[in-house]
Amino acid sequence: MDVDEQAKKIKDWAGRYAEKKGFELNPDEERVDDVAKGLAVRQEKFGKRYCPCRIITGDAEEDRKIICPCVYHEAEVREHGMCHCKLFSAKRSSEGADSETET
Repeated sequence: MDVDEQAKKIKDWAGRYAEKKGFELNPDEERVDDVAKGLAVRQEKFGKRYCPCRIITGDAEEDRKIICPCVYHEAEVREHGMCHCKLFSAKRSSEGADSETET
């Protein structure tokens, strides 16, 4: 499977994962595509979906922490609204869409 096919599979997986966890994918499609491609390249090169925004140390135990979804992503989404690589984001509120304006 080539990198582009793998990136599409990763993007599909990430969307399902985000929905299951109560997140969403970053609304910036270009960013999602870039991260998915970075994950696909690392999957091909190293055999694991290492986060493309983090440094692989060569220490298997430490590097396991940065396999997407990394151990940090839930806290990052909770604290910052997005994970470090900006793949997963907190669900955007639809608040205001149904609110009435007072006169």
